[in-house]
Amino acid sequence: MNTSYLFLATGFEDMEAIATIDILRRAGIEVKSVSITDTKEVTSAHGITITADVLFDETDFSDAIWLILPGGLPGATNLAACKPLTTLLTEHNRAGRNIAAICASPAVVLAPLGILDGREAVCYPGFEGKMPNAKKGFTPVVTDGNIITANGPASAVLFALSIVAKTKGEEIAREVAEGLLLYNSKCQNYYF
Repeated sequence: MNTSYLFLATGFEDMEAIATIDILRRAGIEVKSVSITDTKEVTSAHGITITADVLFDETDFSDAIWLILPGGLPGATNLAACKPLTTLLTEHNRAGRNIAAICASPAVVLAPLGILDGREAVCYPGFEGKMPNAKKGFTPVVTDGNIITANGPASAVLFALSIVAKTKGEEIAREVAEGLLLYNSKCQNYYF
């Protein structure tokens, strides 16, 4: 297991996808963007088209460290409608492996699969009702065991840094944060 996969569906939230990929790569974590459509070109919720690294149907996920879901609408809804992806997420979770979701995706994708049952989780404000079996968190990012959730675009950098911290440790996460001007090593303090 040495690759992380971030899934892109039409209507994905730009910041959540791009910031996460960028920060994981800065930390030396191999991450591939995966189109769940039939083409590598995927258009975001805000009309930006990016080229995914791979297509879902052509990828072997057996080496996955993380399965990562950006939010956005209709991106999260499109992710939830992808049966091969939801099967992969369910099996990955059943094996105790890492899953991260942000914005609408915790509520729209993970909660209906039972992945958040009994776990502390957050999502985009207003979607909490779609997570009736989760314990509602009150911070921008929540880590509960093998699951990381976050509340939305403004938390994308913190979300990605949480993935880095869980994968490579707090020290590497702080080094990346310092390079992003989010952490001051002299004061040993984050700027937020």
